[in-house]
Amino acid sequence: MNRRAQLLKKSMSKFVHSNMRFDASSIDGVPTSKHWQLKTQQLKFEHGFVFMGIVNVTPDSFSDGGKYREIDSAVEHAMQLIDEGAEIIDVGGESTRPYASPVSCDEELRRVIPVIERLASLASVPISIDTWKSDVADAALAAGAEAVNDVSGLERDPRMVDVALKHSAGVCVMHSQGTPQNMQDNPVYGDVVTEIINYLRRRKISLVQCGINPEKICLDPGIGFGKTHAHNIALMQHVSRFHELASPILVGHSRKGFIGKLSNDETAERLPGTIAATLHLIRNRIQVIRVHDVKSMRQAWSVESALNAAESQSQRPEEG
Repeated sequence: MNRRAQLLKKSMSKFVHSNMRFDASSIDGVPTSKHWQLKTQQLKFEHGFVFMGIVNVTPDSFSDGGKYREIDSAVEHAMQLIDEGAEIIDVGGESTRPYASPVSCDEELRRVIPVIERLASLASVPISIDTWKSDVADAALAAGAEAVNDVSGLERDPRMVDVALKHSAGVCVMHSQGTPQNMQDNPVYGDVVTEIINYLRRRKISLVQCGINPEKICLDPGIGFGKTHAHNIALMQHVSRFHELASPILVGHSRKGFIGKLSNDETAERLPGTIAATLHLIRNRIQVIRVHDVKSMRQAWSVESALNAAESQSQRPEEG
């Protein structure tokens, strides 16, 4: 770990532990997971959460498509995110934005494997591969990735579970209704929060029955994947309920459309709204927070933590 990352972690520890209002061990009496076991590493939530930095090696991702499609630029960006405080890097080679065009397995491999190989030799943090294709996951895990982040919940490709078992990889199981090509056509739920909790519970039970260690499972409600604006808001408002699943929870909210809608300006830059949503997730003890802008998120949380700590100290009764 480089010097800047060490200082960021030390700073975070100081702020979090000095803030008497923050208890990462539980929320509303429900215990929260303390770590996520990956292939060979363990992602510990020493401060209650970690930031997952996003590296899209794609020409068409909704927010940064084309910026990091070359190997050198993707690796440089990943190392910058680590320097800013990311504790895991998520590399993806196929856009999953609504109505994105599918990418062949060969093309996805061409995009991501050289990046993962290079990062595995340079990075001080674990790497996850964002894919639903078992062949891509297999090659990425062999190249040095520690986990598979599958938007289909390890369901779309029937070989994905076998690949995860083969490599003893960490897995992130996300809920989605449909595929990127049709998921936003007409998503319908009765009670979106309860239905997704029940889905993730069933998937976790099924994966454990298949032989995956429960400590290797992370769960993601899938903000924006087959959900209307109202569904996304409900999931964010009740996100703490997902802790009842007794697994680490990942949320990928960064720069997504619901932020523009909430601000009544869908053309506006979404960084400020992403910061607000990130602080909400941290307060609700979400363990893995997937973002594009690690530096801004770190700064926002550090300032809020410091101010809350000062307020807590000022409210203590004077000794004497």
